[in-house]
Amino acid sequence: MRILLFLATNLAVILVASLTLNLLGVGSYMTAQGLDHGNLLAFCLVFGMAGSVVSLLISKWMAKRSMGVQIIEQASNADEQWLLSTVKELADKARIGMPEVGIFGSPQANAFATGWNRNNALVAVSTGLLNKMSREEVKAVLGHEIGHVANGDMITLTLIQGVVNAFVMFFARIIGSFVDRVVLKNENGHGFGFYIATFVAEMILGILASTIVFWFSRRREYRADIAGAELVSPQAMVSALARLQAESNMPSEMPDEMVAFGISGEMKNKLGGLFLSHPPLEKRIAALKQRYQG
Repeated sequence: MRILLFLATNLAVILVASLTLNLLGVGSYMTAQGLDHGNLLAFCLVFGMAGSVVSLLISKWMAKRSMGVQIIEQASNADEQWLLSTVKELADKARIGMPEVGIFGSPQANAFATGWNRNNALVAVSTGLLNKMSREEVKAVLGHEIGHVANGDMITLTLIQGVVNAFVMFFARIIGSFVDRVVLKNENGHGFGFYIATFVAEMILGILASTIVFWFSRRREYRADIAGAELVSPQAMVSALARLQAESNMPSEMPDEMVAFGISGEMKNKLGGLFLSHPPLEKRIAALKQRYQG
């Protein structure tokens, strides 16, 4: 299923990008004289943004299928009724439209929010979260996720990722052309060396540029924690994060593309935390205590 979703997403990206380039009248960025920088920039912006935008537009659909989310259309028990009414209460306080509410099977305590529109989002919680946390703690987690939606984090992260993708593609091809023309003495600058140098440059620039995306992702977690504290209570938000910290050694069961949208993510410190989507839970707890307890 995940392979089919991956292929479908990439096909959609290619179709959308190709159609957009045709509508803009953008031709090939490779000419006999070298790179056409105007067409190259347009090509990179369209393809760089298309992947992120398409992923955002189908994020709810993908999340439901990849995580096996069961949407609560009509509450079948008291717990589901409480979940729906709590999300409605928090959404009204945050002044956003009522999100879809769902549950996914996982022993790990987790939750996520996604969607292209703050008034048309999805908030889902795991069975592990419902079983392991008190209702006040679950409410705080829901407040955290509603905070992501109200802050427009999904849209902002999409725009940042799209711009980063575009400039990585653009500068990688500039570097590839330079290597081919200057180092390898190929007159038109797009021989075999161009493709090799471009591939290597994209790998290196992509790794460096991803630190920007991860930095924003960590910042938004702090803001969403504040939202959970404001919408529910600081004590409940701190207590919920402490519960998550207690099981922080459990590996995440979320697909890689969904980890950044969960309440907790990868806990291992990679290169000083530069490539973590979430700050360490102890730092998030300390930040809340400093803000509300002085």
